Amino acid sequence: MSKPSKRFDSLVKKTEERVYQPLEAIQLVKENATAKFDETIEAHARLGIDPKYTDQQLRTTVALPKGTGQKVRIAVIAKGEKVSEAKAAGADLAGEDELVDSIAKGQMEFDLLIATPDMMPKVAKLGRVLGPRGLMPNPKAGTVTIDLAAAIKEFKAGKLEFRADRAGIVHVRFGKASFGAEDLLENLKILQATIDRNKPSGAKGRYWKSLYITSTMGPSVEVDVNALQDMQQEG
Repeated sequence: MSKPSKRFDSLVKKTEERVYQPLEAIQLVKENATAKFDETIEAHARLGIDPKYTDQQLRTTVALPKGTGQKVRIAVIAKGEKVSEAKAAGADLAGEDELVDSIAKGQMEFDLLIATPDMMPKVAKLGRVLGPRGLMPNPKAGTVTIDLAAAIKEFKAGKLEFRADRAGIVHVRFGKASFGAEDLLENLKILQATIDRNKPSGAKGRYWKSLYITSTMGPSVEVDVNALQDMQQEG
C-alpha cells in the first residue's frame, strides 16, 4: 500500500473528524484541492438500500444547474436520418451497425452512449462490454430515446446518469474545484433532492446513512444531510 504524501497528510490535519454544514464542507474541500490541475469535486452517498433486490435499486439522472465542468463525449447508435440528426446535435460519435461492431471489439472512445429504441436489440448484445462500465443505454436514464437532439443537449449541459453500487453507495461528480462555493452547493442540493425523490420503494429504515464530499486528490469531508435537506432549493 502506498504511503500518503506530505501534501495529503497536511490536508488531513486540517480536516476535523466531524459532520460539517454543507457550505462549510464545500469551502473546506475547495481549500484542500491543491493539486496542479482543476480537481473534480465528488459526492459519495451511503444509502440504506440493498441493490440486490429490484425494489431497492437506484438508477436515475440529475441535471446539475451549474454543469459538471467536464466535457462529455457522447456516442449515439441509431439508423438512417437519426445518425445525421445526432451528429448535427453535437454527438462525438454516431453510427449504425459499424458503431455496434467497433464497440463489440472494445473501441469505446466515449463517456455516454445513447441509442434509439429500434436499435436496442443490437445494443443489448453489447451488454458484456457495456455493462461493467455502466454504459448500457436505459430508458429510465434518458439514454434510450427518439429525441436525440434534446438528450444530447441535456447531457452536454450537465445532466448525469448515476446509480447505487452493490454496497448501496452513490458516487457522483458535481463540479470542479474552480467553481464558486455557492454554485457547488446548488449542484449538491439538486443531487440530494434527486436522490430523495427517487427513493426506492423497498428502502427500509434510515435512507441516508452518510454523505461525504471530496476532491480528486484531497481528503473527504462528511456533510450534514439533514441541513442540506432543510435548505431551500433554488428555482
